[in-house]
Amino acid sequence: MIGFPGPEIADNHPIRRDILAHGLGGVILFNRCLHTPKEPANIVSVDQVRTLCSTLQELSETELLIGIDQEGGTVRRLRPEAGFAAVQSAREMGAAGTEATAEAARITAAMLAKAGINCNFAPVVDVDRNPGNPVIGAVNRSFSADPDTVADHAATWIQEHRRQGIVSCVKHFPGHGSSTSDSHAGFVDISEVWDESELLPYHRLHRQQLLDAVMTGHLVNQRIDPDFPATLSEKTVTGILRRDVGFDGIVFSDDLQMRAITDRYGFDEAVCRALAGGVDILVFGNNLDYDPDICPKAIAAVIAGIEKSIVSEERLQGALRRVRHLKQTLIAQRKRHE
Repeated sequence: MIGFPGPEIADNHPIRRDILAHGLGGVILFNRCLHTPKEPANIVSVDQVRTLCSTLQELSETELLIGIDQEGGTVRRLRPEAGFAAVQSAREMGAAGTEATAEAARITAAMLAKAGINCNFAPVVDVDRNPGNPVIGAVNRSFSADPDTVADHAATWIQEHRRQGIVSCVKHFPGHGSSTSDSHAGFVDISEVWDESELLPYHRLHRQQLLDAVMTGHLVNQRIDPDFPATLSEKTVTGILRRDVGFDGIVFSDDLQMRAITDRYGFDEAVCRALAGGVDILVFGNNLDYDPDICPKAIAAVIAGIEKSIVSEERLQGALRRVRHLKQTLIAQRKRHE
């Protein structure tokens, strides 16, 4: 899943080539172009986004995953100034009760469905263990400090999105709520502050059959894996999420261009270790830094990883199986909604 600049797709746009020639499976949309702030990003108006998503889907032979971060509060790519509805933050929803979350989720999911977006990287199921956390607690992205309350609100959010045919991807596994720093900016070690209670929302949602997809965090927990952050960690993804929680659905990486990854790992190593560890869909926001050829480079890295026996074909086939199942589910949900 790759990000790209611009509110429309010209004939020579690299993302068009990536879909047509390389079989790119998904894109992610942004409202700001961080690598070149004067350049337009993907979101200008309601009608423009709908046209953009329709154009992208028409290019793809299979259902294209079109993702966005639309949590509510400060993290929302579809903003009121572009004509989209505003909803409250997760903390405000958590304080107001699950009915408030249901209403916010209904508004959000309807907005996404109308725009042609089928994958929302929300809700955040991080438990608010550190209110001063610069990327979670301090910006009101967690429903609560109580893991059961987090699970209750997340379940409500996911159910409302499913009714509109939208995939919800919960984040950031195994838990970003207790951290003291931001993985966008660099290395984040949660070894001393993380608690197993942060896994409770994942266990509960899985038991309720409400986990559509999970996004990993670029978080080091030496008690789980002394060598690699969660996104690159087989002990975390395959060991805890797959084996202990029992989840067999799609696992997305967080943006592999975040500095928590790029400061410590080469591009090829990050791609191969994420896949080998259990991630199914690699996300390159292509927004912090823009590389028009990041898709063919990632494909080349995977091929090299297979040839060097870093990534197995069996592991890739498992990922493809999950991706196909998710896309088939999306098509079936949309037909029911229509």
